[in-house]
Amino acid sequence: MDFYHGDLFTYLVLPLLIFFARISDVTIGTVRIVMVAKGQKSIAPLLGFFEVLIWLLAISKIIENLDNWVCYIAYGAGFATGNYIGMIIEEKLAVGIVQLQIITRADAHKLIEKLKTDGYGITHQEAHGATEEVSIIYSIVKRTDLPHVIEIIRTYNPNAFYSIADVKFVNKGLYSSINPMERWRKGK
Repeated sequence: MDFYHGDLFTYLVLPLLIFFARISDVTIGTVRIVMVAKGQKSIAPLLGFFEVLIWLLAISKIIENLDNWVCYIAYGAGFATGNYIGMIIEEKLAVGIVQLQIITRADAHKLIEKLKTDGYGITHQEAHGATEEVSIIYSIVKRTDLPHVIEIIRTYNPNAFYSIADVKFVNKGLYSSINPMERWRKGK
């Protein structure tokens, strides 16, 4: 009996191939969408090419095996897993820049000085909160620097409220004037 027409291939190998194909194309698609949003014009089309090519291979195998419900399960599971893996990869890539808004009720001077010392540009203003005076600090940082900046916030003002928003474009400004290795040598 031919391996490609046997039960082992039909109900195990083929569904696994479809599963991994879907993981691949959906993961690539998730990263592609992020690249489009970030304006990466050279990378996004290339990712799109491979995403569609893999999808076509997977869907053609589904159509060839319409009576195989295991392939349907593999297709759906691959889609879900591909979304999850794509989000993890996107998080690890940390492409782009973000706007950070920090609102604090406590004195913000030490936090501001630490951010400046570590080379982050900030804009600071005093404001009226719902019940008391607050300080608002704005900064634009590279996404790769975000964990370090959050560590600074938690160290110097652990009760601060902060929000992070993606930024597509900045025409001028200061992300971090200090090299990451120099920051490490300074002891963070």
